[in-house]
Amino acid sequence: MSIMRKIYTLLFLIVFSFVMKADVSVSEKSALIKLYNATNGANWTSKWDLNAPVSSWYGVGLQEDKVVSVQLPNNNLVGVLPSEISNLVYLKNLNLYKNAISGMIPSTVGEMKSLESLNLSFNKMSGVIPVSICDATSMKNMELFMNNFSGNIPSEIGKLSNLETLSLYNNAIEGQIPASVYELKNLKILLLNSNKITGTLSSSISNLTNIQQLSLFDNKMIGQVPFDIEKLSNLKELNISFNQFSGLVSKDLSKKDILNMTMINERGVAEVLKVSRDKNTAIVSEE
Repeated sequence: MSIMRKIYTLLFLIVFSFVMKADVSVSEKSALIKLYNATNGANWTSKWDLNAPVSSWYGVGLQEDKVVSVQLPNNNLVGVLPSEISNLVYLKNLNLYKNAISGMIPSTVGEMKSLESLNLSFNKMSGVIPVSICDATSMKNMELFMNNFSGNIPSEIGKLSNLETLSLYNNAIEGQIPASVYELKNLKILLLNSNKITGTLSSSISNLTNIQQLSLFDNKMIGQVPFDIEKLSNLKELNISFNQFSGLVSKDLSKKDILNMTMINERGVAEVLKVSRDKNTAIVSEE
């Protein structure tokens, strides 16, 4: 009986040892390998040894044998993002900044319910921003700037109620700013400059009480600059110049804008918006 007990003890120790050395799940490891192969991993600046434990792979962060971050900025990734990336179900941070990734954002990205930070900026990506991205409701930071994304900002973006940074500048995004953007109460940084955005800037901008940076520079927006911008007490940086806004602005608001409200008129000529001489603030003129 003691011999059997020793055998069972030995088997237990073997199994326990195996568990202690367990790597990430098969599906997560497969997703990483798909990413590696789809972006020409053999030519990455810092490569992965696919025969080594995932814990040793450059830029991959683990927590309790779960992949929680993939950070590969400026690492010569060339290719497209595979749809299987959504199998990284525990991923919180995906940073692929400044590579040569092309193609579209996989529609499966919305399945990544733990994703808090997505940085695909400074790549060669194109196509529309998928509506499904609005299902990744843990998202706090979305940085897609310096690509060639087109189409509209998804109207469902208001579902990302935790969003603090939305940075989409230097793309080819068109259409109006969706009403749901003004519902993002936690938003601190909104950078939409150098796109093809049209329409007016809603007075609902005053809902963004936590906004610190607002840039709409170099678009095709029209109408009166809302006086309500002055209500944004946390606003530190403002640039809405080089649009086709019209009407009067207050002295204080004009000073906040980096280019002092320089607009492009219907003739394509740059001109500065007229500043109210009577008051530093224009809010009282609403009464």
